[in-house]
Parts: sequence; C-alpha cells; structure tokens
Amino acid sequence: MIQPPTDAFANLGISAPVPLVCSSGSSVASSTTLGLVGDIPTAITTVTAADRLVVGVDFGTTYSGVAAVYSGTPDDIEVIKTWPGGNGITSDKVPTEISYTPSTGNASSYRWGFQPTPTSPRLRCLKLFLDRNQKIPNYVSPLETATLLRGVNKSVLDAISDYLGALHAHTITTLTRRYGISFMAITPITWVLTVPAVWSDAAKTATRHAAERAGMKSPRLISEPEAAAVYTLKAIQPNTLSVGDHFVVCDAGGGTADLISYEIVALEPDLKLAESSIGTGGLCGSVLLNYAFEEHCRKRLGRGVYNGLKPKTRAMAMKYWDEYVKRNFKYINSATSDGSEDGEDEEEISVPFPGLPDDEEKRVESGFLMLKKDELRDIFEPVVEQVVDLCEDQVETIRRKGGKVKGIVLVGGFGQSNYLYNRLDSHFNSPPPYGETPISIAPLPKVEIMQPLYAWTAVVRGAVLRGLEGSIIASRKARYHYGTSYATVWEEGKHPKAERYWSPLWERWMIDDRMEWHINRGQSISENTPIRFHYTRNFESSLIVEEELMICESAIAPMTRKDQSVRPLCTLKTDLSTVPKKEFTRLETSDGRVFMNLDFALELRVDSASLMFELKVKGISYGSVTATFH
Repeated sequence: MIQPPTDAFANLGISAPVPLVCSSGSSVASSTTLGLVGDIPTAITTVTAADRLVVGVDFGTTYSGVAAVYSGTPDDIEVIKTWPGGNGITSDKVPTEISYTPSTGNASSYRWGFQPTPTSPRLRCLKLFLDRNQKIPNYVSPLETATLLRGVNKSVLDAISDYLGALHAHTITTLTRRYGISFMAITPITWVLTVPAVWSDAAKTATRHAAERAGMKSPRLISEPEAAAVYTLKAIQPNTLSVGDHFVVCDAGGGTADLISYEIVALEPDLKLAESSIGTGGLCGSVLLNYAFEEHCRKRLGRGVYNGLKPKTRAMAMKYWDEYVKRNFKYINSATSDGSEDGEDEEEISVPFPGLPDDEEKRVESGFLMLKKDELRDIFEPVVEQVVDLCEDQVETIRRKGGKVKGIVLVGGFGQSNYLYNRLDSHFNSPPPYGETPISIAPLPKVEIMQPLYAWTAVVRGAVLRGLEGSIIASRKARYHYGTSYATVWEEGKHPKAERYWSPLWERWMIDDRMEWHINRGQSISENTPIRFHYTRNFESSLIVEEELMICESAIAPMTRKDQSVRPLCTLKTDLSTVPKKEFTRLETSDGRVFMNLDFALELRVDSASLMFELKVKGISYGSVTATFH
C-alpha cells in the first residue's frame, strides 16, 4: 500500500502541551534548615539535590483534598486538614466551591472552600464542565452556572484556575509552616493531580492547564482509581494477595463513581498491577442522595414550608445528613428482615431542623424530622443501585475472561457509606434464594468488599505515592481505537469510483479517508514500551504537518473515517524543520515538478492520564508533537 500523499496524509502525534516532568531545578545545593510545625521546632533536616516534596491534589466534584510527603521521610504522608473558613474544625477535604463578588470578579474578590456563607451564590461542580463528552447531572444547572460566570466575566477554566490557585496558596502556606521558609526555598516540588479515568484527553489537558495557571508547575496526572489502587493495594498485607488476583477499585465520590479493575501480575520484588478492564463510571455520586433527601423533605413538609425555612436551618439539616446519616445508615433487606439485624437500635433517624414546629402527622418533634428506615432506603437505593450495576459490569467482564475477582475496594467519600458496603456484600455474597427445586449450578466465588483505612483520602494519598515512587502499573487498557486516516491507490471494484481523485504528485488515482487503527480498544499498553508508527510524507514548501487523531468506541473499528462512530480527538501539529535536510529524498514528477519525501516515525507512550508522542527519524529524536483538543 502506498502511504499518503500531500493533501490526504494524516500523521499521528500527541503530547501534553506541558512536558510531564517534575518541577525541580537542574541542581540543588545541600543545606541545613530548621522546620516548624506551628511554632514548634522540628528536627534539623539535611536537604540534598535528590530531595523533593511531592504534593498530591485530588480536585473533586464536591470536595478536594491535598496531601504531601518529603522524599527524606517517605512513610510520613501528611494530609492537609485545616482550611480557611473552617473555624478551627479539621477536615480531610475542603468543598470544591467558589463564590465571587459580583461587582468586579477580580482574583482577590472571591471566597472558596468553607468560606462562602450559606446564602452566598456559589459555583459548584465546576469539574463536570471540563469534559463535554460526559453528561451533566440534572442537579447542576448549566444556565445558572453560565449566569454566575458571566456576571463576573469568568470562564469555567478561569474559575477552576482561581479555585486551584487558592488551594495552591493555602498548600504552600501550610507546608511553609511545617518545614520552614529556608527549606521551602530550596526544595523542589512535584505536583500530582488526579483526574477521572473516564475523562477525555481534552478534559485532562484542560485540568493540567488550569493547574499550571494556578501555580502548580508542570503537574503530572494520574487517574483517580489508579491512585486509589496504588495506595490501597500497597497497604494490604502481601500474604493475602496472589498473582492473578483481580481487584475492582470503585472510587465513589460526591458527583461520580469511577471504576477500573486491576490484576496483580507481580508481588516480588515489588507490587505490579495491570489493568484488566476498561475504566467505567457514571453520575451516581453521593450528592444525588442530598437532592433526594431534600425532595423527600419538600414532600413531607410541603414545598412552601421547606423553601421558607431559614438558610441556617436547612444548612444544619444538610450538614447532619451529609456527615452522619449518609455515612452510617446501613442496608436493609426488607424482603427478609425488619432491619434489626444490622445492629441499629433506632427504628427512626432524627434529623435536626431548628425552629421547625411540631407536627404529629408529618412526624416533626422538638425541632427534629423523624425518618423511618424504609424511607431512608428509598432515598439511597436508586443511587446505590447504579453503583452496584457498575461494579457488576466490571466483575462480569473479568469473569467472562476466566479471571478471579478477589475483591472490590471502595474509596472516596461515598465509598465510606455503610449502606453501599452492605448492599454490595449482599449482591455478590448472599446465598442463592431457597427453592423447592435444587440448584445444580455451582455458586460463584465470593467477592470481598473492602473499605480501607483513610478511604476518603485514598486517592490523594495514592497520588503522592505515584509521584514519589513512580508507577506500579505494568500495562493499561486502551479506552478507544486510536487511528489516522490515509490515502491509498484507488482500485477498481474495491473502492467507490465517485470518491477517487487524481494526485499530481503520485500521478495516480487515489482515494482518501481510509482508516489505519494503530491501537485497538481494550488493547494492553505498557508505558515503558512505546508504540511506533511509520509514515512517509511529501513536501513542496512548508514542513509543518497538521492532521487529526481519530478515535472510536465501537467494538469493531470501521475502515473509513466517514463512519459516524469515528470522531476527531485532537488536531496534531508536527514540525519537521528540525530534521536534517540529508534525511529527505528529492523526487520529481514526469512534468518536472520537484518535491521532497521523508520517512519518519512517531512513538507513543501512554501513562495513567496522558498520551505523549515523539518524532523520530532513523531512531533519532527530533522533538515532540503538540495537540489541540476538540
């Protein structure tokens, strides 16, 4: 097959606009500093050229967290727990919310995290707007968000950059108090950000761009479930793990649930994992429980009564619901039990609504709204069922391939839910229902449901370990088919005559928009083994090549770019002017038209959340390839 001529050739290449390197300088001199924790001096620390701080940032839909570790004390991961506006209360995470002053919208005129008051108009769930391929949940109003942004002359990216900027500034302040000014002045920082596994490359690039604008220099990216797997599976006792075991990691947060499965491929000398299924996810986070609870209250009390409550009353009720009820309520199997087996003595849960008058019919007593367990189950079940279905899909995918699922690891805020834990345990491990006819099918092996210590901060802790120790993932599954279109010689009987065109350089009838798929969906890819694509290109003038990288999610990738399942991922730009002239071949057509031809290769490397391409000619690197995402 003749490789593409001038107009039809599509070359392949992509790299993050910012190289994935740590933010260290070329050299750092040794020094001795005195660190401070508050006002208490710590031990004197010697800083060498290899020392650094690794800071992990879990930028979440509803809450965000930060953790840090000094390379000199790698076992001492510190999670930031104090936040502006927190009134001295410690919290592993801070709300992902920002509230601007409508008059100016300047960088100094906003409150973030815990700072906004209950009545402040605030921007929430901004993270969901970064990926336009993902559905926006009905509890988020794009119109309201756009109105608030327009009022302060901000874009979504501006607002996210402002929020991350505040997070960055608070992190630096906290670390300076911890380690001291001199230490911070000479110690490089590696920033690691987490992103959903199901996000598009465009959304990941936008996240990196926002983080850089916020002051996080050259941040690395890691998928959220991979970060959770790094932390939780390394924390499990090695004698309980076996090569060949599969674990489903379910990162259930406020806005979304994000899942990936991993197989243990090595335990010695170090733990190594391989993705065993393509990541999945859905808009089934715990925020939906908040809205379901509010809707239940509106129906019970009457919309006029509920909407007329003071903001502080509703805020207190929601705080109690969010911090106590959601986490502690347990699963009830109403078909077989009255709920007493779950160990809870309370037949009703009391949620405080200060100032709400007593109402026997509505079950309001002494400023408390009484909720029966069946009512709570009705609030939980629609959301939890979606998470169970996502876990079931992952487990069944592995089992169809003959794999053994050892456990499901629950992390994230919603991952701490007792109801979700017990619901999953019941789904995967309950005995088959009793019947008069014996069941001859062998029962499926049990799947252990695990809620690791520090489940809410498992993602950010894993991000820190990833930045400190490097990747433990031996291979990953490609999310899409990745390919480029090309032109080839037109063949009668094989190609449509109406689509052919004459190439003055090749002096032949050609046909374009044929697809060459370089990576197949579900294919295992190792970041240590680049995938190489070979191409040839003709030039008459400019040596800048711009084409599109195409993706497809169908089970079988089509052979033509015109298929509706094929869509562009990004526009690729490759500058071949750095390649020595001696590598080009001079060619001439029959009518004396002179052009140059070059054979070259692009090497793809895939890590947790990025695709990177490098231009090579005869094995020599001549730079990276940039991409503009759609």
